[in-house]
Amino acid sequence: MAVIGIEIPRTLEEQEIEVEVRINGIKKQYHYRVEIFYWEECEFPTNDRVECIKRLISGYNPEWDLAHIGIPTDDFIPITFKKNRR
Repeated sequence: MAVIGIEIPRTLEEQEIEVEVRINGIKKQYHYRVEIFYWEECEFPTNDRVECIKRLISGYNPEWDLAHIGIPTDDFIPITFKKNRR
């Protein structure tokens, strides 16, 4: 699948994003959710942030697939999920 980058306002809060596009005249809708995960939410704090991210998203709602891991800060990491079509 090709990827198109769409700029969205950067905030420190969760966002629900709906995108509607036409591809060869066929309308498609996509739903995204940006969640902010704070490092302090790690159940077992560790310097290995990859392991922390795995734990934070492991129990995420199964209706949403991981789409993008954003740029981390010292306090949090934004993670984007795409609603699946199963």
